[in-house]
Amino acid sequence: MSAVPTASKPSVDRAGLIERRARFLSPSLRTFPLYADDPLVLVRGEGAHVYDEAGRRYLDGTAQNVCISLGFAHPVTQAMVAGQMARMQHCTSLFYNEEPVRYAEELVARMPAGDWVVHLVNSGAEAIDLAYAMARAHTGHFEMVSLRNAYHGLHFGASGSAAFAPCRLPTAAMQGFVHAMHPDQYKGAFGPDAGIEPYLSELERTIFSSTSGRIAGMIVEPIQGFGGVVPMPPGYIARAFEIVRAAGGVCISDEVQTGFGRMGSHFWGFEAHEAMPDIVVIGKGMGNGLPIAGVVCRREIAESFTQVRFFNTFGGNPVAVAAARSVLQVLEDEALQANAKARGAQLLAGLRTLQARHPLIGDVRGSGLILGIEVVKDRGTRVPAVDAGDRIQKRLRAAGFINVKGSATRNCFRINPPMCVTAADCDAWLDAFDRALAAEGQGGAA
Repeated sequence: MSAVPTASKPSVDRAGLIERRARFLSPSLRTFPLYADDPLVLVRGEGAHVYDEAGRRYLDGTAQNVCISLGFAHPVTQAMVAGQMARMQHCTSLFYNEEPVRYAEELVARMPAGDWVVHLVNSGAEAIDLAYAMARAHTGHFEMVSLRNAYHGLHFGASGSAAFAPCRLPTAAMQGFVHAMHPDQYKGAFGPDAGIEPYLSELERTIFSSTSGRIAGMIVEPIQGFGGVVPMPPGYIARAFEIVRAAGGVCISDEVQTGFGRMGSHFWGFEAHEAMPDIVVIGKGMGNGLPIAGVVCRREIAESFTQVRFFNTFGGNPVAVAAARSVLQVLEDEALQANAKARGAQLLAGLRTLQARHPLIGDVRGSGLILGIEVVKDRGTRVPAVDAGDRIQKRLRAAGFINVKGSATRNCFRINPPMCVTAADCDAWLDAFDRALAAEGQGGAA
């Protein structure tokens, strides 16, 4: 597969579009750059692929920031969205509408047994803020624990729990957050393969030394996404939740990236850890690209939140909800969770073969179609190979593959294609990645 032009002339004035974006859209959009010196102009998507203004096709290894789950232009999403648009494009939650109710019923049916309720909003960061407010209202406590290396969004409350300097505003963020050490088994604070015990002890010390000892809760990503695709090790989440509950807090699982079957093995990330949260935050692939997110929580927590008034103008928009309902339907009808599991296993096996040949690959990790590849200058020191990663990224683009490099150190490739990606797509990507690594002139035995 390669980026071969399929159109005789560009469909968009590329230079003009780039100039107009710089003129009329906020410069802050440049703070998350991809191909900053040579922007990619996208005009169309189909399945797991996108097309630029010249008709070149690319496998989208980002799923547009993990938002496209079923694939671009999926006929079921298109039909359900068009049907709802024809009936009623918006209904505020001041009134009743069937679409959000039907979705909540279908979503709760995919949760573990329990009395769950759903609160719909527009974005993952907004849902995170709501989850924090619910935890504080329910417990009567203020302080929250998040993990270092965590990313939960850039809204006011969410930014307070972020653990990266670039994600913290130079003003007072939401107060009341403390950060415990994340249990990274590749290059964590307690050394590689340290297990979970040192990190659990550090969590207890954090609560004792940096809070009043009574906390509102803790939030965990089953796999840290923006932080470099760092999976929580087996046993950590369940044990951490025990510590949090003993301190009076509720347990929040951030499933914005790991939910809806993307991990392959389970529908929700917390299920893979045999842990039971009190609050689940969802978003991104939930709407196959339409803006919708939400909080699923135990009824008693939602009841506690009724002591305050909370209103969201577009939360539960029936058109966005129709898209979300299409995701639940197609995931089942087309067995996309099983495909995520199979394609993830294919990619992991291929990457481990490449790791044996290319010393640049320091670590391969993840589950299903949320995978990470850390490139390093030296496997012993694990120093990030940032410049080499930039060159590899550009070679992949030239070959027709789009990937981003996540993590604070900018050396971890994230592999998150739409869940409809095929075995042939994955083979082609592995071949392109192999060639891009070889071009660095560092092939051979580790």
